[in-house]
Amino acid sequence: MQQGPEVVTCGAATLLMLAEPGVPLDRAAHFRRSLGGEGAAVAAGLARLGHRTRWIGRVGADPAGDIVLRELRADGVDTGYATRDPHAATAVALREGDPPHRADPPRHHAGSAAARLAPRHIPPDALAGARLLHLSGATAMLSADAADATWRLLTLAHEAGLTVSFDPGARHGPDDAEARTRTVAPLLAEADLVIADAAELALLTGVSADDAADDLLSGRTRAVIVRRPGTSATAVLRSGRLTHPAFPVPAGAGPAFVAGYLSGWLRDVAVDQALAEAAAVSALAARTAGETDGLPTAAGRDRALDALRRGEDPAHR
Repeated sequence: MQQGPEVVTCGAATLLMLAEPGVPLDRAAHFRRSLGGEGAAVAAGLARLGHRTRWIGRVGADPAGDIVLRELRADGVDTGYATRDPHAATAVALREGDPPHRADPPRHHAGSAAARLAPRHIPPDALAGARLLHLSGATAMLSADAADATWRLLTLAHEAGLTVSFDPGARHGPDDAEARTRTVAPLLAEADLVIADAAELALLTGVSADDAADDLLSGRTRAVIVRRPGTSATAVLRSGRLTHPAFPVPAGAGPAFVAGYLSGWLRDVAVDQALAEAAAVSALAARTAGETDGLPTAAGRDRALDALRRGEDPAHR
């Protein structure tokens, strides 16, 4: 009998079209495809690291949706709870094809299938057997329906006793800061584990990231991982703080860091080891233009971590 998932993620999936290297986006004539989107990238990252992972989301009944689901399945992600929308397209984004990964690409989710995810698309058994649910504020900001779907998953997780991890994803939100805060801030307080950039925490709470972490720990939250991209990551726990410096490579992508840290959590490794693994996975992802192209296997992560600790090139071998 096939085992259920260890972890469930929910969020947008994007078909990335990466321009030929060395050519500006507006002059590129050739593109290659890749998988993007925060929820999909975390799912792919965890699956490559050896975890049974389920992705919940919505894609169009179109060739782009076929590609997204095929790419996720190729990484071993369970897409059985993903749904297809016959009336809306899968999101597609263009990006320059040169690494390092410096910024998130423009998103084209307005009116897309991803933004039409709704509570009715989340069956009661969506989380059956899982230990962990990972959510992102980026999903909740897609639309009112997507926000309601996020809250439905959160409610199901709490009822089932799952641990909930949460990435605010505020960098993907609308220009209206008040709208971002109104949508995302209430979700922060419902998570057991928060993984966020320092700037995001300050933006959403109106206080410093350190103060925001302390405030969260006074409620339901048990740990806050504060990222300072290119500098460090700090685990703020009720028992104290642990900081791991970033490796001397270009700052990595958020979803890669999240996947790396959650893999450590799922394997019950020490917090400092989980931070180191997250930094290594993030460093590898930063070497490619896409969001998922550089995500390693567990063996690749371990080799890269050993190399980085010796001050050597962490390239995949």
